[in-house]
Amino acid sequence: MPTRRLHLTLSGPDATAGLARRIGAVLRPGDVLLLDGPVGAGKTHFARSLIQSLLPAPEDVPSPTFTLVQTYEAPAFDIWHTDLYRLSAPEEVIELGLLEAFEHSVTLVEWPDRLGAIAPAGALSLTFTPQDDPDQRGLDITWHDPRWDGRAGEFSE
Repeated sequence: MPTRRLHLTLSGPDATAGLARRIGAVLRPGDVLLLDGPVGAGKTHFARSLIQSLLPAPEDVPSPTFTLVQTYEAPAFDIWHTDLYRLSAPEEVIELGLLEAFEHSVTLVEWPDRLGAIAPAGALSLTFTPQDDPDQRGLDITWHDPRWDGRAGEFSE
């Protein structure tokens, strides 16, 4: 299956939050978003904005850097937000219960390289890249699974 790619330039934190809300609006149970990029690239800001857009009431959305996983109950599905930075082997992902989450919840994965071979083939990959302007971020969105084709129109600013 061919890789589909969309490149965006996000003008600042508000643009990142807006994109997160648009993507959040088209998510379904079993959708996995792989959030990649260096420290400070905007992964957690994106995840926090997406999660908050799906919750029925405002809620604190901390980074899961130390807890590894934070879960939230949205009206239509559970949301799992995970930061795998501190993991050393893909087997640890299984211990966290992520394989089941990949099937039944919306799952946001920061540092997806830690998944190794167990990264879901149908995931949407978002790679954030800092730009010369400290407020801007480059974003490459890629996918292989055709289920994202119809929803990709919502991703553009």
